[in-house]
Order: sequence, then C-alpha cells, then structure tokens
Amino acid sequence: MCGIVAAISPNNIVPLLIEGLRKLEYRGYDSAGIAIVDSSNNAGSEIRRYRTVGKVNELAKCIDAEKVSSTIGIAHTRWATHGVPSEANAHPHFSSEHVAIVHNGIIENHESLRLQQQQAGYNFDSETDTEVIAHQVHISLDKNNGDTLSAVRSAVLELEGSYALAVISQQEPNQIIAARRGSPLVIGLGEGEYYLASDMTALIGVTQRFIILEDGDFARISLEGVAVYDENGKVVERAEHISQLSSHAVELNGYRHYMLKEIHEQPYAVTQTLEGRITQTKVLEESFGTSATTIFDSIEGVNIVACGTSYHAGLLARYWFEAIAGIPCNVEIASEFRYRKPVARKNQLLVTISQSGETADTLAALKEAKVRGFGYSLTICNSAESSLVRESDLCLMTRAGPEIGVASTKAFTTQLVSLLLLVIVLGRRKQIDEATEAHLVNELRTLSRKLEDALGLDKQIKQLAERFADKQHALFLGRGAHYPVAMEGALKLKEISYIHAEAYAAGELKHGPLALVDANMPVVSIAPNNNLLEKLKSNLQEVRARGGELIVFADSESGVSSGPNVEVLHVAATDDVISPIVFTVPLQLLAYHVAVLKGTDVDHPRNLAKSVTVE
Repeated sequence: MCGIVAAISPNNIVPLLIEGLRKLEYRGYDSAGIAIVDSSNNAGSEIRRYRTVGKVNELAKCIDAEKVSSTIGIAHTRWATHGVPSEANAHPHFSSEHVAIVHNGIIENHESLRLQQQQAGYNFDSETDTEVIAHQVHISLDKNNGDTLSAVRSAVLELEGSYALAVISQQEPNQIIAARRGSPLVIGLGEGEYYLASDMTALIGVTQRFIILEDGDFARISLEGVAVYDENGKVVERAEHISQLSSHAVELNGYRHYMLKEIHEQPYAVTQTLEGRITQTKVLEESFGTSATTIFDSIEGVNIVACGTSYHAGLLARYWFEAIAGIPCNVEIASEFRYRKPVARKNQLLVTISQSGETADTLAALKEAKVRGFGYSLTICNSAESSLVRESDLCLMTRAGPEIGVASTKAFTTQLVSLLLLVIVLGRRKQIDEATEAHLVNELRTLSRKLEDALGLDKQIKQLAERFADKQHALFLGRGAHYPVAMEGALKLKEISYIHAEAYAAGELKHGPLALVDANMPVVSIAPNNNLLEKLKSNLQEVRARGGELIVFADSESGVSSGPNVEVLHVAATDDVISPIVFTVPLQLLAYHVAVLKGTDVDHPRNLAKSVTVE
C-alpha cells in the first residue's frame, strides 16, 4: 500500500523521484507528491512541496511546469487509508514547514496523538494519520537539539502501528532519515548518491545494490554515506544485496497492460518455478531449505494462512494435500487466523503464502503462530528479501518475476506449482509412492506447454467477453479442486471490471443461488473431465432450466458441447491434478477482456493496491 521514493545526490534527483513513483504506482494511485530541499535562497534552505490528486502523471506535469530541481527529496504515491483522496491528504506532510515526511503503514493511536498535539497548539491540514508523525518529529526536534535522527527515534516511541518513514528537516537539510516497523523499506546504493524506496522495483535502472532495513531499524542517509542503527540506537551492519531484477522485467514490452503481459508470461514463470527443483521423476526437497528433510519428517498436518488470491491457492492445495498426500490440511484467511486463538500442534507445518512477502495480516499471523507454539513455518513467496522469508523456518521462492498488475495472475499459478511440489515431498512420507511421484513430476514438466495451449483461446475469449459488456452480475461454478479456481475467476472479474461476481460450489446451487439465475446473469462454469463431471452436468441443467446463460470452460474430452443458451470453450485435455492450474488461464483472460470492454483501468483498479502492508 502506497509507495515511497527518496534520493540524495550531487545532481538533480527530481526526475529520478518521478520515475520511481511511476514504477511504484501499482502500490497506490489516489494522489502523489514530492518534497525537496531548495537551497537557492540566500536566506538558507527551504523545503518545498508539490502534490496532486490522481496518478503520477499529474504530479509530473506540475513538476515540469514549475521546473523543480533539487539534490535531495522525498516522494510518495498514495493508496488512501485515512482521509479521501485529495491534495490536502496527499503526502508529503509538513509540520511548520520545517519537517516533511512520507509514510507507509497505519498509526493506530493517531486520534489520541492528534488531540495531544492540538492542545499543544499544532494545526492540522489533513485527515491523515501521517500528519501526527510529522508534528511528533517537530516536537522532538527541540528536545534533541535539532538532531533529526534522534528526533525521529524519539517520535516513533509514541507511535502504535506500522510505518515506513522518510523524513527531511530544514534544520539538517543535507540528509534523509529513514525508519521502519512492519512496512518494508530498502536503501539503494549508487555511485556517490543514495536512494530509499519501499520496493526495489522503484530503483531498478539506477542501482542493483541494496540494503534491506530490518524491523526497528533507522538510517541516516547523506552524501557521506549510509549509517544504519537498530531499535536500541546501536550502529549495525546490514548485508548488501545484489538484486537480479532488470528494468526490462518491469516494462510493458509491447503489451497494452501489465496484466495481459503477466498472463502471457505464465508458461515461462512456471518453468522458472520448477527449474532445479525436479529431476525426471522426483522433487528435490532440499529446494525448501537445508533443514527441510528434518522438519518434513515430523509433520503430521498442514495449516495454510493467506489473503486474497493467495488464500484461493491455499484452498486449492487443501484438495491436493488430503486427496493425493493423505495429509490433513486447514486453510484460513490470515486476518481471521491471527485473532482466532487457534490451537497449536507442534507437528503442524504453518504455510504462509504471499506474492510480496509483506502482506501485513499474513506476517502478523505467522508471528502469532510462533507465539502460540506452532512447530514449524514455511513461506511460499515471490520476494526473496521479504519479511515473511526472513521470519520463516523454510521458504520456496515462486520466481514469478515482478508482477505489476494489481490483479494477481502469474503469482497465483506459480504459487499453485510451488504448493504441488510441497504436496509431493510431504506426501512421499504418507501415501505417494515412487510411481505416483514420477507421474506428478511428468505432469509438472508438461504444464508450461499446456498453459501455452490455454493462452491460444485468447481470441475466442475476447469475443465471448462481449456478452458481459452490459452485465452487472455473474456467477462462477466449480466442483472439487475447481471450486477455488471458480472463486479466483470471480475475484478477477470483480477486481478489474467492477462486475459483481460470486463463486459457488456447483452442488450448492439448489441451496440458494438458483434464486438469482436469469437471462441477465451469466453463469461461468469449469468442467474438467473427472469423476465429478456427471454431477456438474446435472448442476448445469439446473441453470438451463431457469433460463440462465451458461458459459462453460470444458475439457476437450468431457463431452460437454454448445447448445441453446450454452457457450462452450474447450480446453485441451489435461490430467486432473494440474487441470485447476490450466483452467485458471481462461478465467484470467475473460476478466481482462471484459475489463477492457468496460473501459476500466485494468492495471490500477479503483480502491485497490498491489501490496497490502496495512491491516
């Protein structure tokens, strides 16, 4: 949620800040702003601020018109949490024009702090929780003789919640102070210049060298270098990381939208997920970590915790764990798990799933599980430097590459592949024999080609999408492991086209949802060729009998064919185990093409952000 970029250099850093915000726009795009130090005045340095409502391009126009230039500055693109999108609520926030601050996260005690500060004579220009931080730093400056680092350290002691901060002060105009707790922040190392960002992608193109700040860290960044301090104020050395991301990976490369690009990247992404982790017949369990074998030998059950699309991946994996591996599996929404007081079992593997590795609820659930005594933890994640990876006993990186579109696509399919690898390595201790493992591995080896085949339906799906152009509601149906796929299809459609879409286990139709079926509500169904097919066909007849319009994505060997009010698109015959991954692709394409027809902002759907780092 929200994006931070900051920089200090002997040269003009304003273009770098604007470009960094553009790369972070997937994290928030309600408003944007920049604060720079202007030293052109003979009277001394001043902090100047420029803010606009809307996307970063609006800020860029303002900056160009004003011919803004500076060698030090902080910038922010916002996803609203406190206060509506407006110029007044946009970051950076000031205190007495002496302190400027940008903030990711949520300050839970902002109301009590606001009251205290108002009583002390501070005026508020915004509805945000962030403004209280700026005033708290300003209050602390006098107590710390103008030392901005000490002032920030004192100020955050009063804060409850999560934060990633970048602060500049008129009293020390040649440095940036950074602090983080619960929200990610990285320092980029350049040649004689230094950068700060909430996400490495903001800085790819200017540096590949990064320091990842840990929870509780502070940093002083100046042209003299970077000093990092832990929460006790002790100088610490944080390892330098070399990022493998490239600027090419975060560009559109000829695609109209990032979402479409990322849908088409899935065959390659799946290949990357599998690379070096399977042989011709086996899964290499050391891929999960050096202590994986010892930990896996003790596991008797799995508890999966995730949010959104990652939660759907977990729901699907539950079918695999129980049906294929014979291992009991529970799946929970992270925001519920962390407050539910779950009963811990030492032989339980807690699996967290997150694209960013910074999802606030999932990270908090992992920490709560540790407190409650869950035996071991494993994360499936797309970011090697993330908090979830550092907090977990084991990890498996999905290697999906940067995912910019807010609606997750390749992250989902690579999560499913990673989960199936986990099912196999745990299941070989239960009911997966060598022949079964060899069969599953072979199916994974052919998955990339089958995803390519599914992408070949693109033109047909684009035509099919026209049926949704005037619709306001849709139902998605699936049975067994394809029910979570239906849930994910419904989520994609509602996220980017704003059509109200719900998913049901097809057997539940007669228990309520049939009341909604009519000619104005398309019903999308998934029909794999498995042992539930005949039951699904009966469910589809229930829809036809009520005058419903059916769209069916069916296995080419299922025997399901088009007819009155029934449009069938055939997906190449696929093994039942991996078919949920393959059927995901047509549903992604359907959501994409409907959104394009609706004229929505596909990559930046309203009210949503990519990385949810607040509760």
